[in-house]
Amino acid sequence: VSPGSCWAFKGHQGQVVIKLPARVHLTAITVQHITKDLSPSGTVISAPKDIAVFVSLLGTSVGADGEEESLLGTFTYNVEKEPMQIFPLKDVLRPRAFSYVKLLVKSNWGNPWYTCIYRVQVHGR
Repeated sequence: VSPGSCWAFKGHQGQVVIKLPARVHLTAITVQHITKDLSPSGTVISAPKDIAVFVSLLGTSVGADGEEESLLGTFTYNVEKEPMQIFPLKDVLRPRAFSYVKLLVKSNWGNPWYTCIYRVQVHGR
């Protein structure tokens, strides 16, 4: 995790869909950004702030069989805390396992031009 070595997207909103190598019973997600100390500008305003996590079997909003995405949680990445933050996900969908995870970034910490994500980890069985 070094400055500039991130997945950056234009603006303060964006999303990424991750195809998992197998169906997974999801339990948590980890999001990581650099610290203020590592940032060349001394700020981390490009860090994601409000995030939602969705899952699906087919990687689309509505699958061919009519299955929609399911929301597993919303949370706030706090730039004042540790750079690697783990967020537990709702377990209401167990025992279901999913093939795709969508990370939807709704806002960042104030950068109007871009948002950066340095690492996303998915936890589960």
